[in-house]
Amino acid sequence: MNHGKAPLAGVRIADFTIHAAGPFCTHLLAQLGAECIKIESRTRPDAFRKPHAVYGRMQAATFDQVSANKLSIRLNLKQPEAVALAKRLVAQSDIAAESFRPGVIKRLGLGFDELHKVKQDIVMLSLSSCGQSGPDSHFAGYAPLFGAWGGLGWMSGYSDGPPMEMRHVMDHSAGVHAALATVAALHQRRRTGRAQHVDLAAREVASAMIGDALLQASVGVAPARPGNGDLGMAPHGVYPTRQPDRWLTLAVRDDAQWRKLLRVLGQPNADPRLGTVQGRLRLREEVDGLLTQWLSTCDADETAARLQQAGVSAHVSWNMQDIADDPHLRERKALVEVSAAGIAPRLAVGAPARFARSNDIGIRRLTPTLGQDEDYVFGELLGLDTAQRKELEAREVIL
Repeated sequence: MNHGKAPLAGVRIADFTIHAAGPFCTHLLAQLGAECIKIESRTRPDAFRKPHAVYGRMQAATFDQVSANKLSIRLNLKQPEAVALAKRLVAQSDIAAESFRPGVIKRLGLGFDELHKVKQDIVMLSLSSCGQSGPDSHFAGYAPLFGAWGGLGWMSGYSDGPPMEMRHVMDHSAGVHAALATVAALHQRRRTGRAQHVDLAAREVASAMIGDALLQASVGVAPARPGNGDLGMAPHGVYPTRQPDRWLTLAVRDDAQWRKLLRVLGQPNADPRLGTVQGRLRLREEVDGLLTQWLSTCDADETAARLQQAGVSAHVSWNMQDIADDPHLRERKALVEVSAAGIAPRLAVGAPARFARSNDIGIRRLTPTLGQDEDYVFGELLGLDTAQRKELEAREVIL
């Protein structure tokens, strides 16, 4: 299936990933034009393919956000013949991706060494909690644990509260890193002609995000949980306005912006001690108290617009309806309307990048039903006729 001028047009992925992090990686690559063939079975479907009434159909919203554009086939990988078919597919692919616990894909007979035998220049991605090697490699984990392991949870939240482990976008962050690493490996293969195995640990993605806090710890300084504060800016936070649940996010970098903020909010007689960055940082709690007081009578959207016009970084903390209604995102196709037979049109999250000479990116089709694309994959790619497929189904190789 050719997607025209999309950056990854012509790249094929054999996708063994499950849950969110791995599938989000291959979802991003599929939005950039790669043909992604997702391999599941009726007895072991992706855990996110859960029936639920959403948008008028029995399909899981979580599955939609990581599986649009993908093709779907069924293979019962407990059967040697199914593994052989999977290898035949890999032999016609550029990338094989998996996100099982380390050791699982190897026990299935689809580890890197085995796939290298059938495709000499295969690029393989293995995404796991802790990586394919090391004393913790056998640990299982989900997004909250990645943040906990990687220190990101400890550095999130307020100094007088607990770590905030549970709401990090760790799966998607790991998926983005995996997509970049996979594209880099693909580029290397094109230069060298050699295979590559990418080993990505989600917990290490979290550690890569804590930056200066890790540096502080390495020299014996205990970093404090900063909340919404910033080491070099004040005010820097999220403040309530006169509307319930309509919060204004502010980041004032320098004294000139502070003066502009005061003019917009009609506070020309503010405490002169707050006129410098150093003074505001020293009296951070007082600054936050004043902003809370001043903004309590303000309209959030109107004030944000006036501050932006004055050159102060400010915006309302948007809810999901704000985002769905945003004309800017729609014009840039960051939000796109998708539809399919029997399904009412609905919004989906589009590709976040734009390419001046490639307009065929983003979501081209909805999430596939299980086994939806077997005529193409088993028939056209692997050359199985109808009788062969029926016989394999009868023996639960295709299941």
